[in-house]
Amino acid sequence: MLTLYSFGPAANSLKPLLALYEKGLDFTPRFVDPTRFEHHEDWFKQLNPRGQVPALDHDGHIITESTVICEYLEDAFPDCAIKLRPADPIRIAEMRVWTKWVDEYFCWCVSTIGWERMIGPMARAYSDAEFEEKMARIPIPEQQAKWRAARAGFPKATLDEEMRKIGVSVAKLEARLAESEWLAGPDYTLADICNFAIANRMQHGFAELVNTAATPHLVAWIDRINARPAAQAMFAQSKSEMPAPRPAAAA
Repeated sequence: MLTLYSFGPAANSLKPLLALYEKGLDFTPRFVDPTRFEHHEDWFKQLNPRGQVPALDHDGHIITESTVICEYLEDAFPDCAIKLRPADPIRIAEMRVWTKWVDEYFCWCVSTIGWERMIGPMARAYSDAEFEEKMARIPIPEQQAKWRAARAGFPKATLDEEMRKIGVSVAKLEARLAESEWLAGPDYTLADICNFAIANRMQHGFAELVNTAATPHLVAWIDRINARPAAQAMFAQSKSEMPAPRPAAAA
């Protein structure tokens, strides 16, 4: 049995979620609500002591880290008709260069801007006491520091540098996709899934950088992946599988 704990089809949670749909594997989606800090509740930290999603439960064995989960699915289900990792060792290496790059560079600069735009206002809405109570439940000191930085507002120099890195990332993707339909060669692989998880919707959130005039190949690649039956099923079904809003507590 497979159970995926995630925030739904966005960012790092999207990687294994889309991989599962692409491979046609039966699994139980368990959506964890980040606005209620469910990933920091004790029940979830028993699964992943770091209090982070995604986490895959395969017959009681917990696999964490989004890209590792994607690779694990290739190893654990080698007989699936859909292969998301090339057979050629050279192509595998190329794929892993792209997944390493997104994990160590591309994801982080986009994440910082996302934290500034979305997490910061949410963090500032809490009282000091409420905020500290939530920080006490976060098991990773670096993650606590990031929440505090977002609440205070990231320095302009930091935001400017992260935007510069996003520009570098966008240019790198556009240049590669001008040469090849997919990132790691002629076939759609985990390189595409892992980068799509971060790049999807950048044409809306970073329209000044990602648009049909400046980055036609990147936009076309985003559209190609969104048009895949697995991606369409993932987005459509995830909406119905998200937990319903909880009623507000009585005053």
